[in-house]
Amino acid sequence: MVCKGFERNVIHAEITLGQHAGKQVLLNRIPLFPAENDSYPFQFKRTQFPIRLCFAMTINKAQGQTIPNVGVYLPQPVFSHGQLYVALSRGISMSTTKVLINTESKRQRKKNYAKNIVYKEVLTS
Repeated sequence: MVCKGFERNVIHAEITLGQHAGKQVLLNRIPLFPAENDSYPFQFKRTQFPIRLCFAMTINKAQGQTIPNVGVYLPQPVFSHGQLYVALSRGISMSTTKVLINTESKRQRKKNYAKNIVYKEVLTS
């Protein structure tokens, strides 16, 4: 999702992926109240947008970094030697690394996989 405009009580955004790609949406502020079992000496309500900030970078830009939570989006196979290794090894553990692979072909729907491009010429010379 890409934010296109900000106003006091609404964010104009466009969905970039999935079946609703290209659709314009409005995100309104929503009221939030503390849980009933929270013991505050007063009652209050706050309003905030239902969004979370995130960042993105290319696989090449991530090389050499250690990132606490990693999401790897592969709409198509990586195109260079070692890119898959770099993408999957940036996280601090397997449990904090998530991978989204495009599964449009029938073969891929049965079993998710990502092709690791290896140029044997590089290894033998």
